[in-house]
Amino acid sequence: MNTKKTIIIITVVIAALYFGLQQKTQVQRQSPVQVSQDSGAILQNAFETRTSNLQVNGQGVVIKILPDDRKGSRHQKFLVKLKSGQTLLISHNIDLAPRINKLQTGDNISFYGEYEWNPKGGLIHWTHHDPAGRHITGWIKHNGSTYQ
Repeated sequence: MNTKKTIIIITVVIAALYFGLQQKTQVQRQSPVQVSQDSGAILQNAFETRTSNLQVNGQGVVIKILPDDRKGSRHQKFLVKLKSGQTLLISHNIDLAPRINKLQTGDNISFYGEYEWNPKGGLIHWTHHDPAGRHITGWIKHNGSTYQ
């Protein structure tokens, strides 16, 4: 084999390894980290350390019902206060999951979704199934019903 062919083959192999590693890293960055126990302390730590992309469960009291977000996928939005005092914005996709019709201020809810940091306490989304099957199924529980 001549030197030119060898260099081309080595270059192709290195490029393939590099791009494969880049894709693996990107997938790992996009996949949420799962947290299995009730996550009050974990959510507080995630807020304090500006951490995002955590799959968490928790519970809180609805303190404010917000107007639906109707841009792109529609989302039912409301604020929840945790026992710790931290507030979370819940953004529940109502194009993929049922609306929580009887939700009111003062109601207790449980949730399982993905936490994203923001300066007001954080956001929980992915509280529904993923039709493409690439994301962990989340949910909201309210008055004995599960919405996912």
